[in-house]
Order: sequence, then structure tokens, then C-alpha cells
Amino acid sequence: MKVLLIGYGKMGKTIEALAKDRGHSIAGIADNTEELSRFSGEADVAIEFSQPEAAISNLKFCFDKHIPVVCGTTGWLEHKNEITDYCQQKNGGFFYASNFSLGVNLFFQLNERLAQLMRPYSDYQVSMEETHHTQKKDAPSGTAITLAEGIIKNHPLIKEWHLGETLNPAALVIHSHRVDPVPGTHTIRYHSEVDDIEITHTAHSRKGFAQGAVVVAEWMVNRKGIYSIDDFLNL
Repeated sequence: MKVLLIGYGKMGKTIEALAKDRGHSIAGIADNTEELSRFSGEADVAIEFSQPEAAISNLKFCFDKHIPVVCGTTGWLEHKNEITDYCQQKNGGFFYASNFSLGVNLFFQLNERLAQLMRPYSDYQVSMEETHHTQKKDAPSGTAITLAEGIIKNHPLIKEWHLGETLNPAALVIHSHRVDPVPGTHTIRYHSEVDDIEITHTAHSRKGFAQGAVVVAEWMVNRKGIYSIDDFLNL
């Protein structure tokens, strides 16, 4: 397949290498919105890992050009309804995931199951800690928000998430750290006076994220509609 690569930071370069290893070609590389506007070639799919402030215009460009797009950029989800509506208007194909790692998506499922198990035990206070490299601009991470949403959906005592400490007992506190060269670590902790229960996912490199994005891009060629990782994994 011919891939339009949007965003050419460390993740973009890793995706480029893995796509070529799998026999694909790079139809174009755009590291910003201006470069993307000059793209006039043909692509079977776009992979978008850019910056939150650029994601909206980048995605709309792909829908206008009828290029299915796989997006891993986080920090823009307050505009998600706008983007899905625009995609449907253009009869486009759109796949969004806060994290493309198979291990992380298994971790999402484990997180929801643990939240279900902890429902009867109000003595435990749940919190989250996430650490990424200093180039990651949004906090909390998209993965942390997905984890928080999974807890809120499955634990009746948790109604919202909050970045940093809060006195609200119904809020899931998220602590975000930016430390080089950490690719991504997420820990869910249930704390009581007598013990702690913790689950942690630790990424060792960006390769797992990039590989997942390329495999999903292969799946998205010629697809129309709105998709998530659950569709891809048949969850």
C-alpha cells in the first residue's frame, strides 16, 4: 500500500521504517499543515501522528481527498464529534485510537475488569500515574484518559477524572510526569489502609505503537466509516 505519513517526529520515523519493512511505500511525508497542503499525489491510507493543534485540519484534508486515515494523535478529542460528522459528510474512513499497542489494549480490558471487581470495596481509593517523554505535550496522555473512562464506566463511585490532587472523593486523580526517555508507563492503584492493588503497563519502545498503527492502516485500505481498536480486535 501507499502511505501518506503525517507527522515526522520519532514516532513518524519509526512508522516509516516498519511500513517499508512490511513492503509498503511512502507516498508522501508531511511534518506540518503547510507541507500537507502541498501533497497532490495518491495514497491508499494516511497515518496521522502529529500535534493536537494540527490534527483537526490534517484529518479534514484526508477526508477531502478521500484518503482513509489512521490517527494516533491525542489531545484534540473535544473536537471528536466535529471530526466524525465531517468524515461521514465526506463518506470517508477514519480510525482513531489513543494507543495502538496490542499490550496496551489488553491492559484496557484488564483495567475495566479490575474496576468491576472493586465495585463493592469502598475502602479502596483508586488513582493513576502516567509517565512519558518530555516531547509529549498533552497531559494526561490519551491512554490515561482511555483508562480513566474505563474506570468511570465500570466503577459506580467514580464519576470523573482530575489531573492532580482534588478533594472530590468521586474523582479519579491522575498524576502525569514527563521524564526522558520514557516511551510510556501507566499504573492504576487501588489504595486502602491495609494494602494496595496495582496494575502497570510499561512500554519499552515506540515500536509496539508504530507496528500496531501500520497493521491497522493495512486493514483500513478502502474502508469507509468510523472505527476504533475494538472493531479491529473484534472486542
